[in-house]
Amino acid sequence: MNLFNDIRALVIEALARMTAEGALPAGLETGAVTVEPPRDAAHGDMATNAAMVLAKPAGLAPRAIAEALAARLAQDARIASVEVAGPGFLNLRLAPAVWQGVVAAALRLGADYGRGRIGAGQKVNVEFVSANPTGPMHVGHVRGAVVGDALANLLAFAGWEVTREYYINDGGAQVDVLARSAYERYREAHGLSPEIAEGLYPGDYLIPVGEALKAEFGDRFLNQPESVWLPLIREFATQAMMAMIREDLAALGVRMDVYSSEKAIYGTGRIEAALETLRGMGLIYEGVLEPPKGKTPEDWEPREQTLFRSTAHGDDVDRPVKKSDGSWTYFAPDIAYHHDKVQRGFDLLIDILGADHGGYVKRMKAAVAALSNGRVPLEIKLIQLVKLFKNGEPFKMSKRAGTFVTLRDVVEMVGADVTRFVMLTRKNDAALDFDFDKVQEQSKDNPVWYVQYAHARVASVLRKAQAAGVDVSDAALAGLDLSSLTHPAELALMRKLGDWPRQVDIAARAHEPHRVAGFLTELAADLHGHWNRGNDEVGLRFVQEDPTVMARKIALARAVGVVIFAGLAILGVKPVEEMR
Repeated sequence: MNLFNDIRALVIEALARMTAEGALPAGLETGAVTVEPPRDAAHGDMATNAAMVLAKPAGLAPRAIAEALAARLAQDARIASVEVAGPGFLNLRLAPAVWQGVVAAALRLGADYGRGRIGAGQKVNVEFVSANPTGPMHVGHVRGAVVGDALANLLAFAGWEVTREYYINDGGAQVDVLARSAYERYREAHGLSPEIAEGLYPGDYLIPVGEALKAEFGDRFLNQPESVWLPLIREFATQAMMAMIREDLAALGVRMDVYSSEKAIYGTGRIEAALETLRGMGLIYEGVLEPPKGKTPEDWEPREQTLFRSTAHGDDVDRPVKKSDGSWTYFAPDIAYHHDKVQRGFDLLIDILGADHGGYVKRMKAAVAALSNGRVPLEIKLIQLVKLFKNGEPFKMSKRAGTFVTLRDVVEMVGADVTRFVMLTRKNDAALDFDFDKVQEQSKDNPVWYVQYAHARVASVLRKAQAAGVDVSDAALAGLDLSSLTHPAELALMRKLGDWPRQVDIAARAHEPHRVAGFLTELAADLHGHWNRGNDEVGLRFVQEDPTVMARKIALARAVGVVIFAGLAILGVKPVEEMR
C-alpha cells in the first residue's frame, strides 16, 4: 500500500478522462507528473504538479488544466478538498477515513507494510567491505559494512533479489607481507625474538596465528629459506585472517552470500577471456599513454602497454591492463571479476568502496558498460571517513591492531545496534563523527536511543492495554472501527505512517539507506511529541479508562511500532521492548 502511488494513479486516470473528453490533446507524456507532500504541511496532505508539467505540451494555461483536473479529483471519495494554488499547483486534502485506513493496513500487513515492488524480477549484486585479508577490519570498514548490509536489506525490501558479496583481495603483494609477518610470530611462538621489520604488520592479532602455525607444523619451518615456507604460511595466514573477518562481521550482524577470491582469478584464463571479449569490441590495443598531468617530459618515460579504451565509455583516459614487463595491472583482474558478475546474470551491480577509490570509478564503470553492452549499470558508492571521539578527544589507537581502532573495538564498546544506526545517520559520501560518549547518551540528541525509546513506549502501552483486558493482537486491532480517531494530532501521526512506503521507494531508488534512519528519527519525534501532548490533553493518551476507546488508540500506537520495527530491520538494528 502506497497512498502516494494510489493518488498519482487517480490523477493519471483523471487526465486520461480529460483527454478522452477532448479537454486535453492526445499523446501527452505523464511520466513527470508527481504526487508528493507539499512543502508546507498547512497547504494540504498532497500536491501534484500535473498542470504545470502538461501546460506547455498541451498548449494550455496551467491554471486552466488545474481547475479542470481539480473538478474531477473532487469526485473521488478519498479526496476531501482540492485547491488550485499559485499558477497551477493542486493541493489535496484526503478524507480522515483514508488515513485511518493506513493504520489498519499497517496492522494487517505487519512488517510487510511499505514493502515495494520496484525491484521485482531483478537481481542485484552488492559488493561491500572487501577488506584486504591482512588484519582486523578498522572503523572505516565498519561504515562500509553497515552501509552495504543496510542497502542490501533495503533493496530486498523493495523487491530485488539481492546477493551480498565480499571480494577477497588476496592476489597482491600484501598477502606476502602478511605471510612474513606471521612467520615472525611463528618464530616468537618458539621462544625466539620476532623481527618486525618496517613494512611488516606489527599488531598482536598475529600472535595466535603464530601459535597455530607452531601447533600445526612444529619447528618444520625454523631456519628454512623463505621459498620453502612462504606459499604455505601465506595460505594459512590468509585463511586465519578471513576467519577473523567473518567473526567480526558476524559481531556486527553482517552476513555474506558469496566470498570471491582475487587469487582464484589468476591462472584460470578468466583475465584473458575478459580482455579477449573487449578486444573483440576493438577496445584493447597496444599503445603509449600521454604523460600524467603535472609531469614534465624529463619525468616521463613513454612505454608501450596493453591498454583498455575506457574513453569509449566515458573515462577520462585509457587504462593499462598489462604492464610493459608482461604482468597484469591491478585493473585486469578487476575487469575479469566484474565480467564474471555480468555473466552471472545480475541486472545491477553496486560496489561500496572507500573514499580513496575515487579514481577507480570511471574506469570500472567503463569496463562493465563495455562487457555488458550497456545492459548492466554499475554504481560505485564511496564511503567517507569516520572520525572517532571519546570524552571530546580524538580516539585513534587499538592495542590489538597496533595502529588503528578495529571493528571489534567499536562493537565491544557500544554494541552492534548503536554502531549500525549511528553509521547510517549520514549519507555515505559525507564525513561522519562518531563520539563514543554521545552515542550512549539517553537523550533526544542520540538518534538510536530516541528511536528505540519510541518502540519501547509502544510496547509499554500494549502491555498496559493487555493487562486491562484489551485484545492487542494485530488482527483484532486491524478490525476495529477507527473513525473516532479524528484529532489533528492523531491524523498527523497517521500521515507520517502513510509516508513510509513512499520513503522506502525513494530510498531504494536512490540506493540511500540513511534515508530510513532519518525517517525513523522523524517518526520517533512525532510519537514522542504526541505522547507529551497527552500529558496536557487526556483524550490523546493511548491508555484510556474506556477499553473500547483505548483499543482504538492502541491501534494507532501499534501501527507506529510496526513501522519502526520494519525500518529498524532494514537498518539491521534490533528493536527493544523496554528501556533499561
